[in-house]
Amino acid sequence: MTPLPFPVLRDEAVLLRPWHFDDVEQMLAAFSDPVFREHSDWAPTTDSEVRQALVDGEEARQQGTKLDLAVVDPDLPHLILGGVSLNWVDPVQARAAVGYWLAPAARGRGVASRAVRLLTGWAFDVLQLQRLELTCGPDNIGSQRVAERTGFTREGLLRSHMAFKGRRRDTLLFSLLPGELGDSGR
Repeated sequence: MTPLPFPVLRDEAVLLRPWHFDDVEQMLAAFSDPVFREHSDWAPTTDSEVRQALVDGEEARQQGTKLDLAVVDPDLPHLILGGVSLNWVDPVQARAAVGYWLAPAARGRGVASRAVRLLTGWAFDVLQLQRLELTCGPDNIGSQRVAERTGFTREGLLRSHMAFKGRRRDTLLFSLLPGELGDSGR
């Protein structure tokens, strides 16, 4: 496969950039947040686990299957606001999944919506993807709002869709097609 390029994506409020090992401490702080832990079953808890996740992410980028980017303030590129990613990139089917998370201080400011808009626009324009999917738990209202603000269409509920913290969890499925990227709201 072909490695995914690191795009230069920014607007007046967010910059998407590659992760650096200098970000590990801020990532650990964000991953320890109770809201993050409530909605994610992936939360590295040690410096070495986060460093390994960064290495694994770079290997997946080199294989063309995943792109993880830090979400930062353009004026303070060392300050981590969150992360955004394209996962399970499938060039044959021209689709991928979108993921994102925010540090507590960045929530409620439209940061995730801006980051998702930037990344999905690039995925359609540069990678020529034809479908993006986004999933979240039915109780993750914040993630649902980001999906709606960025133009994703709720397709339905996948019952008992995935293993989650030792049990099964339902998942909401959203999709976005070229031309549907929303500009409304934050």
